[in-house]
Amino acid sequence: MGDSEEIESISPYGPARSTVKGNPLSKEEIEKYNDFFKASLYLALGMIYLRDNPLLRQPLELKHVKARLLGHFGSAPGQIFTYMHFNRLIKKYDLDAIYISGPGHGAPAVLSQAYLEGTYSEVYPDKSEDEDGMQRFFKDFSFPGGIGSHATPETPGSIHEGGELGYSISHAFGAVFDHPSLIALTVVGDGEAETGPLATAWHSTKFLNPITDGAVLPVLHLNGYKINNPTILARISHKELESLFIGYGWQPYFVEGDDIESMHQALAATLERCVVEIKKYQKEARDSGKALRPRWPLVVLRTPKGWTAPRKVDNKFLEGFWRSHQVPITDVRENPKHLELLESWMRSYEPDRLFKDARISKELKEALCPTGSRRMSANPVANGGTIKKPLKMPNFRDYAIKVDKPGVTFDASMVNMSAYLRDVVALNMTSFRLFGPDETESNKLGKVYEAGKKVWMGEYFEEDKDGGNLAPAGRVMEMLSEHTCEGWLEGYILTGRHGLLNSYEPFIHVIDSMVNQHCKWIEKALEVEWRDKVASLNILLTAVVWRQDHNGFTHQDPGFLDVVANKSPEVVRIYLPPDGNCLLSVMDHCFRSSNYVNVIVSDKQEHLQYLSMEEAVVHCTKGIGIWPQFSSDAGEEPDLVMASCGDIPTHESLAAIDLLLRHFPELKIRCVNVVDLFKLISHIDHPHGLTDREWVGLFTADKPIIFNFHSYPWLVHRLTYKRPGSINLHVRGYKEKGNIDTPLELAIRNQTDRFSLAMDAIDRMPHLHNRGSAAREALHNEQIRARNEAYETGIDPPFLKNWTWQENVTKAKKA
Repeated sequence: MGDSEEIESISPYGPARSTVKGNPLSKEEIEKYNDFFKASLYLALGMIYLRDNPLLRQPLELKHVKARLLGHFGSAPGQIFTYMHFNRLIKKYDLDAIYISGPGHGAPAVLSQAYLEGTYSEVYPDKSEDEDGMQRFFKDFSFPGGIGSHATPETPGSIHEGGELGYSISHAFGAVFDHPSLIALTVVGDGEAETGPLATAWHSTKFLNPITDGAVLPVLHLNGYKINNPTILARISHKELESLFIGYGWQPYFVEGDDIESMHQALAATLERCVVEIKKYQKEARDSGKALRPRWPLVVLRTPKGWTAPRKVDNKFLEGFWRSHQVPITDVRENPKHLELLESWMRSYEPDRLFKDARISKELKEALCPTGSRRMSANPVANGGTIKKPLKMPNFRDYAIKVDKPGVTFDASMVNMSAYLRDVVALNMTSFRLFGPDETESNKLGKVYEAGKKVWMGEYFEEDKDGGNLAPAGRVMEMLSEHTCEGWLEGYILTGRHGLLNSYEPFIHVIDSMVNQHCKWIEKALEVEWRDKVASLNILLTAVVWRQDHNGFTHQDPGFLDVVANKSPEVVRIYLPPDGNCLLSVMDHCFRSSNYVNVIVSDKQEHLQYLSMEEAVVHCTKGIGIWPQFSSDAGEEPDLVMASCGDIPTHESLAAIDLLLRHFPELKIRCVNVVDLFKLISHIDHPHGLTDREWVGLFTADKPIIFNFHSYPWLVHRLTYKRPGSINLHVRGYKEKGNIDTPLELAIRNQTDRFSLAMDAIDRMPHLHNRGSAAREALHNEQIRARNEAYETGIDPPFLKNWTWQENVTKAKKA
């Protein structure tokens, strides 16, 4: 394959210039690659422009052209060129590979390959490899009732849609973790390369173990422009670009030019060098049993944007310029000369010769395309549900917190759950990973290190032995980039495995849009018959808003729940377990589920426990329920409903019930607790929702409801606005008031503390008359004293901090 040499030019034009020299292709092979390239480009243009006359058997007329032209051509030629040349290596070395299309709207490239390989017609028989099938294939692209211009879930072989840019590399690494034979060929658009998530994802090589994992082969495709701006990496020198990737830990190989014949040789030689190096590193590590971190190969491919398009149209640049980014010639319906130009351009790809029977020749297909599951568009890894195996699960009941009396025992729910999580990891050492941005220990999940340490391929220091928990073959993935951790997890579960992301609640917003895109992916995947269900994306949020008193206002934001609640009810679930046994039950349920985004919110500090394990299982199965042990309305009409959702809000709500019953022992109070947030919404709008009759059975239709909520109060109002008696619902939650406060003071600022809740309840029960006023004054005085003591001592009064439920309160009432 020859020697390497320096490259100075940054122009995409001219004969091929490449780091790796060689001529691995014969003249006959180059002719075949030329034909395949032309056939692919023809299909890409046909998808954008044609709704009829797919093979141009008739002169092109307006009736054959789509009324609305949508799609992106700019990156398609470079992607096609990369895809088809990697197919040669799949055939030569029997590679197990998938293709990830990073550039936005990259579907024409990958769809054309799936169609030519035959996969598309296999999963969509009406898109057959004949003239009628091709016509339907063209018409459905970016067309109502058809498919989008990204590599959507409908696209065979895709795990990465590319609707939002920046996640291709992290998805690729997630895919190859624990898939030791897999290579993820990943084309990165140069616009995409400007995003923050993509920039951090280059560091993923520091977490790739060549013994147990596969490999990612990135191809940075520099075609020079975004929508109408130059791209940064396309306008810096070779030296700077090379230094950048060497600094990231990669070995870059450059391939540049537009002369097709010489580019065939250059890319073929370069990709082969990369595959040989990957295999060499893997063999070295696997034979020696010693994990190493080599400089993994990376290809920088520079070709003109819209390569093979007309260089100019009406004396304005097209090929090699931003105008070829989307629809290259936009006005073919209005400008007859441009329609003629389009026809001439499309005919230059020789559809008459290449598609004689409306399909490429058997000889060409057999020569260039892999077969069966070796086709990247047919690799079962890219339809992860087909290879997913259920987790081996410990019995979560074995980890129960002993609760002899409700509301009296203090325990650390998260520490306890970490023992269960440790054993989930231990039972699934090749199919489950824990992901998080440097917070596993902080989030009280450190017991998992007993089963699997933190993956680390970087340098080791002597002091790392002192609690570092670092190892090449670990199960915990930590990097201080929520984007990269989330991308790894998405790639991991989309390719048939299971996992959990744990994060501080306030900073999970960093990945709002990533979770949004994943929700959209699985929602569309549910509509695709051939896609099998993948494991759910599980997100555990802790370091919650109500226990960020030491970090202050910057760390107080529970609004991720609002983001998730906006997504389709088919794919999202939100759980707020009130105690440790409920947390265990919820986690077990989430790990067993498929095709959801599950969000679990739980405090990591020690707090009160309320339910025995069997009570917790029943409560979590229902998702919402009356807690009679904290109620005083048994068999009677309640005066008041005190409801809560979230572990810390539940604590304060119960303390408020205690205060009320001490002042008014005769009060009939109903205690309601919510685990599954979507129980609040109507069953018409969410499959978990209560019917109105069930709602009234819990909350009544005419009694005041004081609802203490973990997050912003408006979310509960939004979910319940249609409920009977919703006018009686008074929600307390985080109101964006915070500072370096004690926990109780923070609650007081936001009116979620026991005193505010009790006073609010009194205000909603006018029948208490002046007795209510006296009690309210006393409660207000207590609240002021507690706040003043916090200012003086820096801590909450111990008798309030250590409050527990005393059964004599309800017993006295009943007597």
